[in-house]
Amino acid sequence: MRLIFALAMAVALVVGTTVAVSAVLTAGPVAEASASTATPSALVASPAPPQAEALPAPTIVGSSVAAVDLCADATVTAELAAGDDAAVIVAAGGPDGLRQGVATGTLPCVSLSDPGHVWTVVNKTRPFQPVDYEPSPRELPAGVRSIEGGTLRSDAAAALSALVAAAAAEGAGEIALESGYRSYITQQNNFGSGGPEVEASVARPGYSEHQSGLAADVVACDGGGCGTLDDLAATPQGAWTAANAWRFGWIVRYEAGRTDTTGYIPEPWHLRYIGTELARAYHDGGWLSLEEFFGLPAAPTY
Repeated sequence: MRLIFALAMAVALVVGTTVAVSAVLTAGPVAEASASTATPSALVASPAPPQAEALPAPTIVGSSVAAVDLCADATVTAELAAGDDAAVIVAAGGPDGLRQGVATGTLPCVSLSDPGHVWTVVNKTRPFQPVDYEPSPRELPAGVRSIEGGTLRSDAAAALSALVAAAAAEGAGEIALESGYRSYITQQNNFGSGGPEVEASVARPGYSEHQSGLAADVVACDGGGCGTLDDLAATPQGAWTAANAWRFGWIVRYEAGRTDTTGYIPEPWHLRYIGTELARAYHDGGWLSLEEFFGLPAAPTY
């Protein structure tokens, strides 16, 4: 009996070992690892997830490429120092690039307070620095009747000559220069004792665009004589100027509906030279004041 029992135990051990070895060989390494960690429910087979036809394209929110630091460019700073405004505008990515750079503060080297550049802004909160600034060189615009004998900065004088010649050639009639450059002392005399009524149309000394040599008051002439400043808007010359001054680098500085921004009543006769590049961007963008164009605060009062 003991012999029979021993033989039975031996057979059982052989059979059990054979089954265990067979199971390991059949399942492989993955099954062995799973058996050590998986719960009974995890061992139940589940259908495979469907495969995606294509991965969605990534959405690029912004660029990691650093913006060019214009003010760190030695060529640009040299052009600024030399007064080559056109070259600076090109380097800034064009007039819109310069305007946006100034408005956002990313071009600190392009100062709107420097009266030597066409982009300077003078208003009731932004006086000249220095207050008695004088532009140079200045000259009479060639081929333009000058009623007060006023001069303009040389680049502005050439631009006004081109504007006046085009107005005559395109059938608008003659345009004359009523007033150009005014010195600090001259503006003192024009301003007089001041007061709210005066300040609505006449700038304090040191705050007048005329002192920059980049501003021109123009009138219409009809052969023999010329009208007044107030007459201009109702003339063919006034209509032509409002529509075409930008082509020659000029804008109408004090527009209707912008007194709360500029501080002055509408003056369709008061033109301001900002150069052909900026004037084109100003016109194409529908801007009505330099304050808004460059993102500056309104300047209704001193």
